Amino acid sequence: MPRYAESERQSLADLLVTLGPDGPTINEGWATRDLAAHLVVRDRRPDAALGIVFRPLSGHTERLLRAAATRPYPELIDLLRHPPRWSPVSNPWLDELTNSMEFYIHHEDVRRALPDWQPRDLSPEHQGALWKQVRMMARMSLRRFPAALLVQAPGHGEASSGAGGEPVRLVGSPGELAVFLMGRQRVARVQLTGSATLTERLRTKKLGA
Repeated sequence: MPRYAESERQSLADLLVTLGPDGPTINEGWATRDLAAHLVVRDRRPDAALGIVFRPLSGHTERLLRAAATRPYPELIDLLRHPPRWSPVSNPWLDELTNSMEFYIHHEDVRRALPDWQPRDLSPEHQGALWKQVRMMARMSLRRFPAALLVQAPGHGEASSGAGGEPVRLVGSPGELAVFLMGRQRVARVQLTGSATLTERLRTKKLGA
């Protein structure tokens, strides 16, 4: 069985080494060092998630991220490459479920900050694995969007979502739809059709993480 989470993790680590600690990402305020610190904290400090869910604890999460970012960069990358087996998000039983989308998206966060980037030619199997998660994301995160929304990945399937009303259609490969639905709409290569008001609202809606 392909291990997309592991391959994306290692490919991202390789790219982070190439770019160094001050390389660009599309995440506002984050350089490559900050993104690596986020992933290391995610692997090793489950309590960091509390600051994301509960705003009063956000300072705790920020302190953990700042502390991780002060580590020597080669050490940070080594920690990223070798997550602990006990971690609730990176243990061998849950790694693919919890990390295949996470590391695909963060790999793209770095790739798409570079000049002249192009979408990767992912295998049909990898696209299919992403589509399973994209379909669920579309149904959950867009269920209240004020339109009859159809999300289509040619060759993989489609998902209906939205609260009903005017039709809007979002079309792209599973990889590009994943980027869009994870809140990176401005760098996602998709086709979006419908009224100008609704399509602009979807392009600027806060989505994902």
